[in-house]
This record gives sequence, structure tokens and C-alpha cells, in this order.
Amino acid sequence: MLWIVVAVCLVVAVVAPGIWVKHVLKKYSQPADRYAESGTGAELARHLLDRFELGRVKVEETEVGDHYDPSAEAVRLSAENFSGASLTAVTVAAHEVGHAIQHARRERLFATRQRVVTWAANAGRLSGPLLIAAPVVGALLRTPQISLVVLALAVGSMLLASVAHLVTLPVEFDASFNKALPVLEEGRYLRDEDLPHARRILRAAALTYVAASLMSLLNLGRWLAVLRR
Repeated sequence: MLWIVVAVCLVVAVVAPGIWVKHVLKKYSQPADRYAESGTGAELARHLLDRFELGRVKVEETEVGDHYDPSAEAVRLSAENFSGASLTAVTVAAHEVGHAIQHARRERLFATRQRVVTWAANAGRLSGPLLIAAPVVGALLRTPQISLVVLALAVGSMLLASVAHLVTLPVEFDASFNKALPVLEEGRYLRDEDLPHARRILRAAALTYVAASLMSLLNLGRWLAVLRR
């Protein structure tokens, strides 16, 4: 019984951050026209980029989640945040512009983060095929030791991808609270009563990678449970 309670607590601890992040972003996405008189998320992003003399940085709509792509020098916003004028839309746009500012200033933490994210992406792509290959290799070669080595490499790859996301946390908080929030406050882009809510949104934006990291650990547990069968 104790093990069941521990397992449930672990699952809740892993899943809860992701649920909280989604809840906060969704909560303040309504009303969608709260800042319609000032412009959409895309329009605010364009304005802020121009203000910081980053005219070369593009603002694009994406289907894969809000992010800044340094290789393309593009702030990419989900359809809801690109065309919407909600508190979430304009605040998330400011957060992603914060990353563009980090990139333009060649900040060391941002450069380190990009290397780590690249390693994590490569490790993540390897983990799935390796997990599938582990029992097959062992059966074909009739050498359990090789199967264990391949399995260890797969697990190591998934762990590396998860830990790498956690390493990016300081960069995310810098983009939220040292870049986006001061700009939003000084420029009076938000109503005074919305500033506490904007801080929650910026915290959620910063924790997006942590939520993804924890979910990848849960995914690893599922894979291991399947393989044990």
C-alpha cells in the first residue's frame, strides 16, 4: 500500500507543474480582446523588437508552441498568441522577445542554453529507437549483456534530455523577470491590475521547459514498465 501511495505522489509531482502551466496560460487567454486597442501579441512583439533595434528578427506564427528560434532569428507565437490580444498573448510575446534580446546581447547563459538544448534534442531522438532496439539486439545476438548496454544508453539519453531542460531554467527566468517584466512595466503596456497576473504568466512561461522535462521522465518510466513485461 505504501508503494502505491509513493507512486501516486510521484506521478502527481511530475504531472502537476505541466497542469499548472497550462491552467495559468489558458486562464488569462480570456478575454481574447483585452488589449485589442494596443494590438495583438504579434504586434507587440514587432513593436518591442523594433524598440530594441532588432528589426532583423522576424515574428511568425507557429504550430509547435511559443518560442524564439535563434538560428532563424524569429520570434514564433502560437496562433492564439499571434493573433490574440489577451493578457496571455501580450505577456508571452514579451517573454519570447526577452530571448531575442538575450541572443542579440550574446549573453553567455543564453549561448550555453542553446548548446544544451541541441544536446537534449539529439539525445531525445536517440532514446526511442534505442529502447526499441535493446530487446531485439539481445534476442538476435543471444547476448543479454549487449541488450543491457543498449538499454542503459537509451535510459541515459532520456535522462540527459530531461536534465538538460532543467539547466535552461535560469535563462527562462531571466527572459521573464529581467527582460520582459521590466519592459512591460516601464512601457506601461499593461493595466496596473494585470501586473500580478502577468507575473504568474511569466513564471508559467519560464517553467514550460521544467514541465516538459518532468513529463519526459514520466515517459521514461512508462517505457521501462513496458520493457519489464
